[in-house]
Amino acid sequence: MAAKKPVKNEEKIWLKSYPPEIAHEIPELAYSSVAGLLEDACKNYASHPAFTCMGKSIDYATLDEKSKIIGGWLQSKGLQKGDRVAIMMPNILQYTVVLPAILRAGFVVVNVNPLYTPRELEHQLKDSGAKAIFVLENFATTFEQVSSRVDVEHVVVTSMGDMLGGLKGAIVNLVVRKVKKMVPSWNIPGHHSFKSVIGSNHSLKPVNLSHDDVAFLQYTGGTTGVSKGATLTNSNVLSNAAQNDEWLKVIKVPDNPTYICALPLYHIFALTVNMIMGMRLGAHNILIPNPRDIPGFVKELGKYEYNVFPGLNTLFNALMNNEDFQKLDFKTLKLTLGGGMAVQKPVAECWKELTGCNISEGYGLSETSPVATANRFDAKEFSGTIGLPLPSTEISIRDDDGKPVPLGEVGEICIRGPQVMAGYWNRPDATAETMTKDGYFKSGDMGFMNKKGQTKIVDRKKDMILVSGFNVYPNEVEEVAVGHEHILEAAAVGIPDDHSGEVVKLFVVKTDPALTEEDVKNWCKKGLTNYKRPAHVEFRDELPKTNVGKILRRELRDN
Repeated sequence: MAAKKPVKNEEKIWLKSYPPEIAHEIPELAYSSVAGLLEDACKNYASHPAFTCMGKSIDYATLDEKSKIIGGWLQSKGLQKGDRVAIMMPNILQYTVVLPAILRAGFVVVNVNPLYTPRELEHQLKDSGAKAIFVLENFATTFEQVSSRVDVEHVVVTSMGDMLGGLKGAIVNLVVRKVKKMVPSWNIPGHHSFKSVIGSNHSLKPVNLSHDDVAFLQYTGGTTGVSKGATLTNSNVLSNAAQNDEWLKVIKVPDNPTYICALPLYHIFALTVNMIMGMRLGAHNILIPNPRDIPGFVKELGKYEYNVFPGLNTLFNALMNNEDFQKLDFKTLKLTLGGGMAVQKPVAECWKELTGCNISEGYGLSETSPVATANRFDAKEFSGTIGLPLPSTEISIRDDDGKPVPLGEVGEICIRGPQVMAGYWNRPDATAETMTKDGYFKSGDMGFMNKKGQTKIVDRKKDMILVSGFNVYPNEVEEVAVGHEHILEAAAVGIPDDHSGEVVKLFVVKTDPALTEEDVKNWCKKGLTNYKRPAHVEFRDELPKTNVGKILRRELRDN
């Protein structure tokens, strides 16, 4: 029998699955910088609401005005074009004016997870060389602990209520500080208050920005080692916005759509899809500062008619298990976007049944600005794949030697396109390791491509379990497990075994106290061949997750 021939990249078989409305390549970029795109949005949609948080809204004209003042203030401090400025905030209104301010002033945004430990924060500030930081007072103590060891010259501290208006802001600050005691004591000599900055009268000086100028240092999660900064240029981010724009052509989204912004804006998914793409469309983003408070989140959802809902599997799952969410009206929901982690089929099917809206799963990384592939937005059902490469994007599935594998076989997903980062910040070694000679980014994810050009991601390369020489992909085990009516969440890891090298251990969050280990094993027998079945089952009240909601398999494995 003749060996199967690998599909050549230049064949681009996925293009046959494109609808006629979508171009194969993106047009020439309309802007020279992300700052230019945001400025245009502020001008075009001046009177429209841009962001709402805790019932307080700001329109695009206000966003324009406030960001110019903050940008001018930063310039007045002697920062030079290309200097890095960090933002350490959750989804609050202050974030939405600070980010465009940094870009418009000619500086580089360094997004920081506000839940970072001092060790993680110190690494990121040192690595990026940030000259300034904007931080919510809730997390000021973290910065205080590292302030003497980093070269941050300007610190701006804001409080939760700073942009919510006089009385409301004061009440919110009182509750956060005194009632909920969410602000540990801190002391940062020489810091500036956000109110003093935004109340100043500085003017923004125009800056010439090009496609090659860096816009963001977007740090990888760091769950697999030292966090690295993906260097994203204006061209990278604008290209991804243009690619997403093209992909939207198959559905009708209302003018000035309303987005739910539950995923943190400091994460690349919400940054690009909610803020940059949203502002380009004149969208109204509803900011959710704490999506882990599901009852509070659902209460907020009940106040709005919304059209676009980006989220991830664990968030969708948690919402659907809330009785009040089940009572909401979803008639205006036009697009649900799933990313960040694999969307499980049982979750997708339940979401479609409850909301009437299909989850369109996409795939990407910080290094790809982020979206590399997506399912068609006009698809009527969940495909179980991460979809097709976006316009101007190529996917190559490769073996350990860097050679393309035959269609349908598993290999590493490699990505080439204008949205792929310029490299890792100050890490030529890491950049060389992850970029191929022909310009592909090695994602570290394992998957295969089918005849339609859709890619199925099977798991992270590092999470793969090896049982008696057979590859077991945790996602597959987890998807079978959560199909059980009494299993809320599941995570599969490999643990050492004298007989087979490794066996599967399954961590389970159950909804029925009566569910036993034997019940779980019997259920998995129905959907998994012998070597894939969990040899051990451990029940947990909850599974460890990143702030974005990804399950931390490594933490389960190490403990």
